[in-house]
Amino acid sequence: MVLTPARTRLALLALALGGFGIGTTEFATMGLLPEIAADLGVSIPTAGHAITAYALGVVVGAPVLAALGARADRRRLLLVLMVAFTVGNVLSAFAPTAETLVLARFVAGLPHGAFFGVGAVMGTAVVGPERRGRAVAAMMTGLTVACAVGVPLSAVVGTAVGWRWAFVGVGVIGLATLAALRAWTPTLPPLPGATVRTELAALRNSRLWVAFGAGAIGFGGMFAVYSYVKPLLTEVTGLDVAVVPLVLALYGVGMTAGTLVGGRLADRSVLGTVVGGMVATIVVLVAIALVGPYPVPAVAAIVLLGVTSQVLGLSLQTRLMDVSPAAPSLGAALCHSALNLGNAAGAFFGGLVIAAGLGYLAPAWVGAGLTALGLLVVLTVGRSAPPAAVGAVPGGSATATTGAEERARDLTPELSAR
Repeated sequence: MVLTPARTRLALLALALGGFGIGTTEFATMGLLPEIAADLGVSIPTAGHAITAYALGVVVGAPVLAALGARADRRRLLLVLMVAFTVGNVLSAFAPTAETLVLARFVAGLPHGAFFGVGAVMGTAVVGPERRGRAVAAMMTGLTVACAVGVPLSAVVGTAVGWRWAFVGVGVIGLATLAALRAWTPTLPPLPGATVRTELAALRNSRLWVAFGAGAIGFGGMFAVYSYVKPLLTEVTGLDVAVVPLVLALYGVGMTAGTLVGGRLADRSVLGTVVGGMVATIVVLVAIALVGPYPVPAVAAIVLLGVTSQVLGLSLQTRLMDVSPAAPSLGAALCHSALNLGNAAGAFFGGLVIAAGLGYLAPAWVGAGLTALGLLVVLTVGRSAPPAAVGAVPGGSATATTGAEERARDLTPELSAR
């Protein structure tokens, strides 16, 4: 039988709830570094390795888990991925040492990219290829709400009762997502003929790796600053710790604005939006380095970083989809691998300059350099790629590829018969 509108909305809500949990755990650590460092008896840069570990988990897990699950039912695979996500966050909450926390964060990051990749296929099949933007927008809404609400709330919880409870809360979100996915999403068999080999064939595309590298390097600039935003605001800008969650919420609002702007710009020119997003991000990062000690301009610059980084992130995802072959789950998952490799690089190099005694403004200069390097890749090697094979998805996200659309066409009749 055809899915009712109410059932369709509930299925998208389940995907959005998963996006909310993943977005919260990805960014919450950055607002909890001082508490984590103090509790585990390590420096803030050392505690920052937990951010790097999560990002590396995404980088490794996205292509591997998406490919290994090529022959699995999409609903069942989503459930398995959310179990792994929940376990990783519960382990994070009970980690006794910095080393075990790093391991737990790596585990929590493994299902991140694959969830969004498989979720894009599920959502597209549920609503139909002609409305695939709605499916992608649902998960992107979860991420945006996480940055505007989940991350600041985690910072409040971490300051009030301890950072471990923030991860316990994410674990609860994981359990709620499991229940929602089980109750509201339909069974969805894989594309006939899909195998690990056919999914991994996408990795032979050199243009994919050029776009991947430009995205990973360029997006690292934002994370060099955002990974250490709390000590930057409290120790350099001079804000009270109680104000930090509000700044994080404003950053999330900036991301929401960037989502709207970036989607429209990418519809006109994907490559032009990538270049413009990188240039704008470089300018904002330099501004943070210059106005960091001054509260009002510093907060304004951080909000603008939310805008420019989201414009850049969405256009980079679109570019990756444009040059990827028709392997929908793997292609969509690789977007998150690239951006989280940037997460790892930004947090790592930002931590290096802090550990060297250069202060919390130094990561802004490092970030500007990383984004400039990504821009150089785009302007040289990246321009050699042929015109886009796929356009941006309405609403600004590009998580649904042409392959995902084809899969939806094949599977929607099967869904309708259920």
